[in-house]
Amino acid sequence: MPRGVSDSPEALAALLAEADHAVVLTGAGISTESGIPDFRSAGGLWETYDPMKVASMNTFMDDPALFWRFHRPRIDMLGAVDPNPAHEAVAELQRRGIVKAIITQNIDRLHSRAGAVDVIEVHGSLDGGRCIRCSHAVSMDELCARSDAADDGVPRCNCGFQLKSGVVLFGEQLPMEAIEAAYDAAERADVMLVIGSSLQVTPVSQLPGIVLSRGGRLAILTESETDYDHRCTVRIHQKAGPTMTAVLAALPG
Repeated sequence: MPRGVSDSPEALAALLAEADHAVVLTGAGISTESGIPDFRSAGGLWETYDPMKVASMNTFMDDPALFWRFHRPRIDMLGAVDPNPAHEAVAELQRRGIVKAIITQNIDRLHSRAGAVDVIEVHGSLDGGRCIRCSHAVSMDELCARSDAADDGVPRCNCGFQLKSGVVLFGEQLPMEAIEAAYDAAERADVMLVIGSSLQVTPVSQLPGIVLSRGGRLAILTESETDYDHRCTVRIHQKAGPTMTAVLAALPG
């Protein structure tokens, strides 16, 4: 642990209590405790499947049946899990007015299901489907029903084109509105708490640097190492759920 860096839930609680504009940034590690595998880590899904073959925009366009054979079971898997105590703690921090914005790299919508509002989802989410040809939108239930009813498993729009979920695919641009909101939140933050992200993927990996460059402070709660560890005020190498439960217990009031 670098000199001057704290590593306790109580120190994190004190940092958040002092903040005027705290922002939380989450990655896959916050959801692994809900039973969702981290696709990128050792043993993750991308060691078995080539993401450019099963989760890319090219595959969606050129071989939608292959794309949906991979994608459809993932929807069921994500829908079968529940928010864990870390998601619930972040939502509670937002309700108390301590956390002003929540940015997530995750598509699982577990922050929203835990009660958080206005979550900035920089990689999209499983909130429904749409046609990229005519922009017709459908609910997630309708998207899955159309997939299940199709002989080839491909949900199609009324115009005949295949439907796509709200998840951002490899080779697809990130949603500009969400990216702009994430940068705006970082520029306002005097404290950023990173939970479960290795901070390896741009542009999210740039956000802690924005906070630090403006005189803000950084706290990171992940079991893995990050390039920002030496610049933290608080650095905790523990599981997110128990730690965030302890943080809530240590907050005044």
